[in-house]
Amino acid sequence: MRRPTISPTAYRRITLLALALLGIIVVTGAGVRLTGSGLGCSTWPSCEPGTLVPHDESGVHGVIESTNRYFTGFVSVGVILAVAGSFFRVPRRRDLTLWSWTLVAGVLGQIVLGGLTVLFHLSPPFVMGHFLLSAVLVGCAVVLHHRAGEPDSGERRPVATPEVRLLAKVLLAAASIVLLTGTVVTGSGPHGGDPDVERLPFFLPDVARVHAVAVWILLAATLWTLRLVRRGGASPSVERALKALVVLEVAQGAVGYLQYELGVPVGLVAVHILGSMLVLGSTIVVLLRTSVVEPTRTTTPRAPDPVATGV
Repeated sequence: MRRPTISPTAYRRITLLALALLGIIVVTGAGVRLTGSGLGCSTWPSCEPGTLVPHDESGVHGVIESTNRYFTGFVSVGVILAVAGSFFRVPRRRDLTLWSWTLVAGVLGQIVLGGLTVLFHLSPPFVMGHFLLSAVLVGCAVVLHHRAGEPDSGERRPVATPEVRLLAKVLLAAASIVLLTGTVVTGSGPHGGDPDVERLPFFLPDVARVHAVAVWILLAATLWTLRLVRRGGASPSVERALKALVVLEVAQGAVGYLQYELGVPVGLVAVHILGSMLVLGSTIVVLLRTSVVEPTRTTTPRAPDPVATGV
């Protein structure tokens, strides 16, 4: 029986699907919390004792929570396709296989952490960990999708100065701090997933200011990096990625300030959560674009010169 194969183009489409599903479930998971449906199912892994579906008494909250759990199945399929595709891709590449397995590990971790979050009644540290692991998963999926579009053979070389490459790493660290402080704000705010769950013992305006400072630092570092790149510090693709990142950061900051002034309405919080994933993914893209793989050039052997013969 002939072994099935897929092309590099088809595999990159699979990685895009996995990335999209991992991003969507971040938003749907936030929807569970924002609608107060975090305890719509009373237990885990079943929704109610002895059944995977919610009881009538659970109402709409049970439907929302169980639907989000069912969607995890689609995410799992996308991740399985990414792993299987890395084996059937021609040519097969070890780096793609390894990055695809990180998605499997992350999804398994998410399932376990999600269960613990329910069993510990939406304790803020578990909710924060669940979201941060989701962010790590999205980041890994971005890397997988990017690498799937690189040439299969060649030598990796930098297309940015050492200073810009270092700053790209600083940007990723700064974006991670923004995410972390954002989860602290969330854990201290009103949207805990259920009216009766505990919240972090921090004064919301104080932690919101800390988060805002982290955002301003990220934006300032991005603008400084863009300034260096425009002076010839990196390739045009890095500059384009940085410009896109600046736009996302400004929009994300505007949404953040607006939601705070309006009393954190659910719709704006959902947009802010989506924006956080876009900012993270764009920051990773900036770092990835500071180097490229140059395809190996194959040269056709030159035909020997004709030998003159005397008559």
